[in-house]
Amino acid sequence: MAEILLYDAASLYQKKLKSIQNSKKRSKKFRALDSEPYYLSNHVKHAVDNFVPLAFNRRFKFKDGGWVTFIPAGHLLGAAHILIEVENNGKVESICFSGDIGRKNYPLLADPDPVSEVDYLVCETTYGQREHEDNEDPVQKLKSIIQEYCIDKPGRLIIPSFSVGRTQALLYTLNKLYESEGIKPIKVFTDSPLARASTEIHDKYSHYLNTEAKEFKEYEETLFDFENLFYMKTNKESEQISSHSEPCIIISSSGMVQGGRVEYHVAQNIENSYAAILFIGYTTENTLGSKLRKKDIKELVIQGARKEVNAHIISTDVFSGHGDLEDLKTFVSYQNPKKLKKMFLVHGELDSMLNFKSVLSEKGFDSIEIPEWSQTFEL
Repeated sequence: MAEILLYDAASLYQKKLKSIQNSKKRSKKFRALDSEPYYLSNHVKHAVDNFVPLAFNRRFKFKDGGWVTFIPAGHLLGAAHILIEVENNGKVESICFSGDIGRKNYPLLADPDPVSEVDYLVCETTYGQREHEDNEDPVQKLKSIIQEYCIDKPGRLIIPSFSVGRTQALLYTLNKLYESEGIKPIKVFTDSPLARASTEIHDKYSHYLNTEAKEFKEYEETLFDFENLFYMKTNKESEQISSHSEPCIIISSSGMVQGGRVEYHVAQNIENSYAAILFIGYTTENTLGSKLRKKDIKELVIQGARKEVNAHIISTDVFSGHGDLEDLKTFVSYQNPKKLKKMFLVHGELDSMLNFKSVLSEKGFDSIEIPEWSQTFEL
């Protein structure tokens, strides 16, 4: 999974470099690039050659008096909390980095594993001030949306989705929906080469998925393949599906409508009142996705053109892969406030970190840091 993501990022950076080389402001932009960290495909190959796979929940000795354990985090296939233990003057001390914490009962993925008591904890705070609003069954939620926007009103449903993890949860849910709910399979176009590669990896390593997904695959023989599912390979194929005349579903990256093929699909359909754009995850401020989700938006500039917003803009967080405030509290609840020497809150908006710090303080955790950029701590 890391390999395909790294090669994808290197490819994007290569395109950026070529674009700058063709720019009239080449020298100025290249001076700016000198201070940026970047890597290309040859760097990725060298990095991947040095990867050492480790099994989950198996203590690995990386030096005398030093051990690391990867604990399933439930956010993506293979995602892990990282527990490091170091012997110091005959005493073993521990620090855990949470990584992104997954949510319970998520399509495909197993629930996050708990982390036993540690001395230091670094914890993410993406949903540090909010809980998931939509707790409906994903199959039923998707069924109602397809019924409204593709059947009752024969239109086009565009779903901006991250290629790794989110798209596979969608395809699996669609497979279950078509299998069990009696809806005639509407054409589904998956428009992301990275998503296809990720789907193949999920299928290959399905033994890491949750029990329901494994049982579904054993019974149906497939997790992601169903009638009327098509993968787009070329840019020409991608452009053609935006004018598909029948009701259809287009799943394309990126989830924030910031670059990627989905930006073209949104631009081509934003003025179509028979089209709907379904957001299924978080969108960072100032991305096209966040602008589209603002209430009462009438028009916006996309791909250099000003367009009216006539398409229906809808959202659900049933496919959000992040644990919410309750999940974060559950993760921390396995720690002893009297034993935990210090907790660091990271990876979240400042308001989320401050709110989560307040919540934890009420539960007796009083040594909490919100690090500033480049700040260091001696443990």
